[in-house]
Amino acid sequence: MAAAIADPVRRDILVMLREQRLTAGEIADRFTISRPAVSRHLRVLRESGLVSDALVGRQRFYSLEAARFAGLVAWLGQFARADHWERRLDALETEVYRTRRERRTTSPTTDQSVVDHQEKTA
Repeated sequence: MAAAIADPVRRDILVMLREQRLTAGEIADRFTISRPAVSRHLRVLRESGLVSDALVGRQRFYSLEAARFAGLVAWLGQFARADHWERRLDALETEVYRTRRERRTTSPTTDQSVVDHQEKTA
């Protein structure tokens, strides 16, 4: 699979097939390389199991086999930083406390008016 996705043309083809199935001609029309070259790329992707093809009349449609990426995604997940969200949430918490502290020091009358209003409505 790694060899199949190593080539940038094949990666572009995979992205094209992410949303819809396409014919070989539709795929080839999006590249400046020759149709036989695109056909070779499609063959590599098909043989790796990343795309499948179906003959409909005289046209061959290619579809992405997204399930084949599950193992790769799981393997790559081990390299993701686990503390990424933790750091972002810590930064958010710090900002919330800073904002609260600024509000208390810049507008004490506003805070008192909120307390007065709450006491009147209670």
